[in-house]
Amino acid sequence: MLAAATLPLLSCTTPAPQAQEELLDAAVYEALPFDMPKVIQPSFADNQASIVDFGAKGDGVTLNTEAFNNAIKAVNEKGGGRVVVPAGVWLTGPIQLLSNVNLHTEKNALVVFTDDFSAYPIIETSFEGLETRRCQSPLWARGQENIAITGEGIFDGRGDSWRPVKKSKLTEAQWKSQLKKGGVVENDVWYPNAGSLKGANACKNFNVPEGIETDEEWNEIRAWLRPVLLSFVKCKKVLLQGVTFKNSPCWCLHPLSCDHITLDNVKVFNPWYSQNGDALDLESCSNALITRCIFDAGDDAICIKSGKDADGRRRGEPCQNVIVTDNIVLHGHGGFVVGSEMSGGVKNIYVSNCTFLGTDVGLRFKSTRGRGGVVENIYINRINMIDIPHEPLLFDLFYGGKGAGEETEEEIAERMKANIPPVTEETPAFRNIHISDVVCKGAGRAMFFNGLPEMPIDNVSVKDVVISQAKEGIVISQAKDVTIDNVRIEAKKGENLVIRNAYNVMVNGQEYNNETSKSQPIAL
Repeated sequence: MLAAATLPLLSCTTPAPQAQEELLDAAVYEALPFDMPKVIQPSFADNQASIVDFGAKGDGVTLNTEAFNNAIKAVNEKGGGRVVVPAGVWLTGPIQLLSNVNLHTEKNALVVFTDDFSAYPIIETSFEGLETRRCQSPLWARGQENIAITGEGIFDGRGDSWRPVKKSKLTEAQWKSQLKKGGVVENDVWYPNAGSLKGANACKNFNVPEGIETDEEWNEIRAWLRPVLLSFVKCKKVLLQGVTFKNSPCWCLHPLSCDHITLDNVKVFNPWYSQNGDALDLESCSNALITRCIFDAGDDAICIKSGKDADGRRRGEPCQNVIVTDNIVLHGHGGFVVGSEMSGGVKNIYVSNCTFLGTDVGLRFKSTRGRGGVVENIYINRINMIDIPHEPLLFDLFYGGKGAGEETEEEIAERMKANIPPVTEETPAFRNIHISDVVCKGAGRAMFFNGLPEMPIDNVSVKDVVISQAKEGIVISQAKDVTIDNVRIEAKKGENLVIRNAYNVMVNGQEYNNETSKSQPIAL
């Protein structure tokens, strides 16, 4: 391959920033119920290079890792600009974004990441809110500024080669096909190899291994250290626009500790059965805009996080100043989700004009004892949903790590039997959450508030809501200062509203609390 310095790089004699598109009406910022700056999108010099200029071949066979990274490095060293990925099938290993570079994919460009696990070095990083080691992400940047991935192309993470698969989530024919890939099976879960299974067995705290000490041991479980498809850490002025991300080994998009980040008209598709197949996990980021996107996830879809337990509290970076508007979720454990890793806090979140089609839960707030952190100032309106098998609105402060419906009532009850601990820095708090203008047709239980007895869910308002064809009504437990106004529930069985262990609950102007309600059902 020719040296990068001898390859053609198109440029203007006086590079000028490319024009920025105004992605959100200024009036939206003015109408926000909290103050936040406008989210700044990056701009780029008028330099351009194609990965083809650096020896890339779009034949689906040639490994183009060096071509991608050499093109990005050359444009970065030139002062920034656009790296073009033309139409073709481009096989590659990890791609590193550098400051002032826009990785631009043209129509019919398909970037396919190799499923050779050895191509992804094991690095120190954060996953599920904890400091740990994982494989290097296929798309990554750390400490970069003014970066983008744009265009009409597709990035495929080849996640089916990495992910464990539960037999219960496949048909008999699909399971037989899965077994033909090789791998190992334990407890009706398929793993790509014995190392992946060893990694799974080393996990006592969700998916972060414990007791793995030496480099040799980490390398042995490499297949378990499934990377997120895109990892941007401590980056500023980030734009993802127009592109499609699919088939991630683990979470798909994971911006961590980033400032001024925009997702516009992005599409994310993970198989519904994909373990940890979250679409977007926005963690400890400030000033974010998520607009006009489509998410189809195997786990949570649009998820707000800020670290887990002591690691998250030590980092101390809340996820804050976030606008989520005009998005569609086709599948996911939750349409819009906060937690469960929220130990650094979450505040100033505005969600509007979103549609959820068959997500397990609609609006999902989750945490558990030990997290700490405060979730506050969340404003949600104009949400439309259909066919939500569990709750359109769920507060679960006894979250145990499984999706809605994956635990038995007995397991949940057992977890809630623990003695009531004192309030400490490990006690999570959810407060000042306001939800309005919600319509849902088809649901399980209409709403469930399940706070902690030592820290009830506090100051939640729900108004102008219609939930029809629900199997059950609303249950409010271990909450205080809750206002329900102009809410219509059509429950197929039981009562529309049950209040227990809750205080100062206002329903259509009438006050209820633990002393007066005695868990009595109340008709809306």
